[in-house]
Amino acid sequence: MTNAIVIIPTYNEIENIEAIIKAVFSQSNGVHVLIVDDNSPDLTALKVKTLQAEFPNRLFLEERMEKSGLGTAYIHGFKWCLERTYEYIFEMDADFSHNPDDLVRLYQACHEEGADLAIGSRYATGVNVVNWPMSRVLMSYFASKYVRFITGMKIHDTTAGFVCYKRQVLEIIDLNNIKFIGYAFQIEMKFKAHLKGFKITEVPVIFTDRTLGESKLSSGIISEAIFGVISMKLKSLFKK
Repeated sequence: MTNAIVIIPTYNEIENIEAIIKAVFSQSNGVHVLIVDDNSPDLTALKVKTLQAEFPNRLFLEERMEKSGLGTAYIHGFKWCLERTYEYIFEMDADFSHNPDDLVRLYQACHEEGADLAIGSRYATGVNVVNWPMSRVLMSYFASKYVRFITGMKIHDTTAGFVCYKRQVLEIIDLNNIKFIGYAFQIEMKFKAHLKGFKITEVPVIFTDRTLGESKLSSGIISEAIFGVISMKLKSLFKK
């Protein structure tokens, strides 16, 4: 992988951060990592700073003053990357729910197979989720079905957060006009890419729930995804 960077947003990920960074770097000498940390009380950012000495010019850190939502962390990261020369920009969680070994497959989908946006999909070939309670599996699976129905996107895993973007996608999407901050952020980014006519592909992956640290999912995030999708779709129709 060359000209590639993986954005990893963090909040209290001290138990995972060193291992995930080293696992990403093990995939390729050409990949870089950007950590966007929201002032983690557990000193995640301090640990990243110590690792920067081990990975000079490959590991970068952006510190924000407070926890402001997943979507705003990624927008911050996207803008940072676009100020530099990266051609392939990834989204990835810190908790190993996304397997670093799959980064190469997402990269190949964009670099070699012509996709503009490659999604690490839990539902492209059935349900590939490990360690989630059945209630959460069903909620996530049917949420994606719901979004697919409302938006018309031919995507099985619309809420996926394991993604590779070609640079031009993020350049053309108006990042300042992205409204959602939770899971709905993932839907909105895919929907904006869909409306712009970009080629979107799904790469089947196995999603494994975190074993260390705490989940950031909340009822507010779920509500944003459910109700925000209808608003997003209606706005797109009126713009036409």
